[in-house]
Amino acid sequence: MTKKLLRLMTELSSRKWLSSMMGRFSHSRLSRGVIPTFIKSYQIPAHEAEKEIYEYRTLNEFFSRRLKPGMRPIHEGEHVLTSPVDAKITAMGEITSGTILNVKGQDYSVAELLNFSPHLELYKHGYVFVLYLSPTDYHRIHSPITGVKVESEHIKGRCYPVNDFGMTQMKSVLCRNERLITYIKGALGEVAVVKVGAMNVSSIRYDDETANSWRNGDPLAYFEFGSTVVLLIQDGAFTPRTDLRTGDHVRMGQLLGQLHPHKG
Repeated sequence: MTKKLLRLMTELSSRKWLSSMMGRFSHSRLSRGVIPTFIKSYQIPAHEAEKEIYEYRTLNEFFSRRLKPGMRPIHEGEHVLTSPVDAKITAMGEITSGTILNVKGQDYSVAELLNFSPHLELYKHGYVFVLYLSPTDYHRIHSPITGVKVESEHIKGRCYPVNDFGMTQMKSVLCRNERLITYIKGALGEVAVVKVGAMNVSSIRYDDETANSWRNGDPLAYFEFGSTVVLLIQDGAFTPRTDLRTGDHVRMGQLLGQLHPHKG
């Protein structure tokens, strides 16, 4: 009964109007006063922030903060794939006939995740990382490869939580929430960076709307209280690090694996 009630409450609270209301507060000067409590509650390493705490005018400014230079070294090397975010790996593995298997006990359709884009054909037997950003994490997203933008798509949707409760008790959250997808083509194939919004604000914005190419580790986008990135790698073009496991925490710029010429 408790889980049913929580699911109902989550359904009701996932309405965009409520997220918009929360967004207005987080952008207001009134929210500035809650920043110290926010830092303490989530044990955020505020010393990494680009500015001093008192310089942030709103909670949203602090949440989407940049970091001091050098805080996230980018793994160097030819044809590497690096983590676009600070996050916990919720799921990782090969995609099976267009299905992402066992993400918190649920299977996901690549077609639905990508809103039935023609790009889905590239990923039916590719590789996936599902990366969850908690409130503690740095919430800017960086390019995982060096490449050019092929296409960008914004998909309107709901704003269910993407925490353990949302991912286990709500159906197909990653395919139902708001998403901003960037398709990037590198020297050895394409990746899709699927940025999934979450409860409360669900706003996802590009760092530079005019950018059409990125170096590995360049700023790409950021969340305003959002929090999952699904990273898809083209079929037969990737070998992951052998020591990575579901549940591991990674930092932006850390090596995820090696890209290689497309097989098949």
